[in-house]
Amino acid sequence: QVQIVESGGGSVEPGGSLRLSCVANGSAGSIVSMGWYRQAPEKQRELVAMMTDGFGTEYADSVKGRFAISREKAKNTGYLEMNSLKPEDTAVYRCYVGERVSPTSIYNHWGQGTQVTVSS
Repeated sequence: QVQIVESGGGSVEPGGSLRLSCVANGSAGSIVSMGWYRQAPEKQRELVAMMTDGFGTEYADSVKGRFAISREKAKNTGYLEMNSLKPEDTAVYRCYVGERVSPTSIYNHWGQGTQVTVSS
């Protein structure tokens, strides 16, 4: 049973930085993708950043050049470095992990979410 453990987040002033971490414990399969989604109040959930084996990295247009995603595959750990934060980045950020459990199946795992608040 995979358990997703998230850390990081918190409150920061505009222009500040935060780093989110995500660890996938107990994976029996192969972690093929890690990333983050976010959801602000009264808004739809949106992809922030994702790293997928064989497909590379993708970012939401709104965070390109400010956020950077990275992984330590041996540790099943992902990081989201968030710089030049803006008030509109305020949201609950949830880690997503895609685990390949068979040649044709990927199981989706989600973290509990962590609040990021950007405010002066």
